[in-house]
Amino acid sequence: MLDARAKGENPDRIERENLRKRHEDIRDRARLRAEGRLVVLAGLFFCAFLVVGVRMGAIAASEPAEPRAQAAGAQIAAARADIVDRRGRLLATNLVTHALYAQPPMMVEPERAARELVRIFPDLDEERLLGWFAGDRKFLWIKKKISPEQKQAVFDIGEPGLLFGPREMRLYPNGAIAAHILGGARFGREGVDAAEVIGVAGIEKAFDERLRDPARAGDPLRLTIDLTVQAAVERVLEGGMVMMNAKGATAVLMEARTGEVVALASLPDFDPNDRPRPLTEGDASNSPLFNRAVQGLYELGSTFKIFAVAQALEMGQVNPSTMIDTRGPLTWGKFRIRDFRDYGAQLSVTDVIVKSSNIGTARIAMDIGAERQRAFLAGLGFTEPTAVELVEAPGSKPLLPPNWSEISTMTISYGHGLSASPLHLATAYASLLNGGHKVSPTLVRGAPAARGPRVVSEETSAIARQMLRQVVTRGTASFGDVPGYAVGGKTGTADKPRLKGGGYYEDKVIATFASVFPAHDPRYVLVVTLDEPVETSGREPRRTAGWTAVPVAAEMIRRVAPLLGLKPEIEPLAPTGVTLTSN
Repeated sequence: MLDARAKGENPDRIERENLRKRHEDIRDRARLRAEGRLVVLAGLFFCAFLVVGVRMGAIAASEPAEPRAQAAGAQIAAARADIVDRRGRLLATNLVTHALYAQPPMMVEPERAARELVRIFPDLDEERLLGWFAGDRKFLWIKKKISPEQKQAVFDIGEPGLLFGPREMRLYPNGAIAAHILGGARFGREGVDAAEVIGVAGIEKAFDERLRDPARAGDPLRLTIDLTVQAAVERVLEGGMVMMNAKGATAVLMEARTGEVVALASLPDFDPNDRPRPLTEGDASNSPLFNRAVQGLYELGSTFKIFAVAQALEMGQVNPSTMIDTRGPLTWGKFRIRDFRDYGAQLSVTDVIVKSSNIGTARIAMDIGAERQRAFLAGLGFTEPTAVELVEAPGSKPLLPPNWSEISTMTISYGHGLSASPLHLATAYASLLNGGHKVSPTLVRGAPAARGPRVVSEETSAIARQMLRQVVTRGTASFGDVPGYAVGGKTGTADKPRLKGGGYYEDKVIATFASVFPAHDPRYVLVVTLDEPVETSGREPRRTAGWTAVPVAAEMIRRVAPLLGLKPEIEPLAPTGVTLTSN
C-alpha cells in the first residue's frame, strides 16, 4: 500500500482487487471439491448398479430350485436302466416329460392363471391356487408330471410365472401286466432340472441300486418272465376269477428244472404308471398292491398230500400198491379227521392221492413222524421265505405250528396247520417232480444255476408224477385234462381261517390246483389259487378246487403251452412189465 501511495496509485482500488482475487481462489477451490465429491458419488452409484445388474442377469439365466436338504454339490442322477423280459421285450423304461412349477413374484395375472390351470387340470382347486399365488412363497410345485399336450396348454396361458422343469419319469408300456413283479417307482430327491427315480416295490425296489447305477444305465435288467405268456396267464386268471366269483386269484408258472418263473400273476392288480396308495387299516390282502403269489400265506389243502406220500416212498415204508386203512373218522384226542366222502375200509397209496383221502394221508404221516416230516418239508423250502428277487419275499415266511406235535404232523400232511405261499408250493412241486433236485425260484435271467441238492430219488419223482397224472385222468382233477399235454396235478380245498376269533369260515375256502405238464417229461409247474371261489352253474354252490381252480388252470395250460413252444403229443403208454428180447 505504501509503494502504491509512493507511486501515486489509489490504495483502495488495489485492496479491492486483492480481495476479489482471494474470493475467486476460494470459489475455485470449493468448486473443485464439489466436483470431486460428485465424481466419487457417481462412481459409487455406477458400481452399485453394476452389481445389481450382474446379479439380476445371473438370476434370469439360471433355473430356480425348490429348497431341499442335501449335501453341497450333490448331483441328482436321473438315469435308470430298462427292464426287459426273457426275449428282450420292454417292461419298464424312461420317458422324458416335464414338471410344472410357479414363481408367484413373477406372475402378472395370478387370478387368470389359477382359472386356466383348473381348466387344464380339473383335480386342482382354484381357491387354493390363488392362496398360494398371493402368499409369500417364491416357489411352488403345481404338477410333478405333465403330458406334452398339457404343457402346451399351460404355455398358451402366457403367464411368465408358470415355468417347466425337465423330468425323466418311469414308464410301464404294458400297463398292469406284470404289475406285482415290477412293483413301481416314484420320484425321490427333486430339483427343477432333474428328479431322482427310485423303486418302491417288486423288482424295481429289489434292484434299485443296480438300476440307478449310471455306469449300467444302458444295460437292461433281463427277467425270466415271458411277456406274451404273462399276458395270457393274467387274462385267463381274470376271466376265471370273475366266472368263479372269487375275491382274488393268483397263478405261478415255473420251469420245473431251473426254477425260472415264466409268469406270476396276482389279482386284483394295479397299473404301476398310476400306483395306488397302500391301505392304512384293515386286511392288507384287500389292497390291489398285495402280491398273493408271494405275500399270501394260505393253508393249501390236499396239494400237500403228495409230499407225505413221496417221503414215505423215499423211506421205503410204502409202494404205490400198499393198502392203507381209510376207515373213519380218525380220532386223536378231541380231534376228528374225516374224508370228503366214504372211500371204504382201504385204499392203495396211489388211490389215497387219486381220491384225496385225508385219513389215508394222515396214517402215512403218522408212520413218518413229526421230526422227519419237518426235515423233509424244510428241504422243499416250506420253513423259510422264498429266495425270489422281490422285496416282498423276505417277509413272507411260512406260518408253522408252534409245537409240531403228532396231530400237527397228521393235519399238515393234508395241508392244514401250515400256511405257505403259492410260490412256495410251485417251488416244492418243481423240486419234487423234476427228477428230485431242489430248485430255487428266480425272476432274473442269468447264467444257468447249478443243479440243486437231491430231495428225492428219480424213481420216487417218477412215481409221484404218475400218481398226479392219475388224479387228472380218473380223480378229483378230471376237468384239468388238456389233450396232448398230459397234465398231472393235485387239488386242494382248505377252509379259510377267520381273521378274528379263531376257527374257520363254513362257506369260504382257498381252492388250489398244483400241476405239472407234461407229466411224463416235466417241463413246467403251474399253481392256480382262488380266494373264496363259488361255482354257481349247478343247483347248489360248489367251492372245491375240482370245480373252481382246476378248470381255470386247464384253460391256462391250453392257452400258454403253444406259446411256450410245446407241441401236443401222444402220451407214452405206461410200462406193461413185458420186456422184448431178441433171439
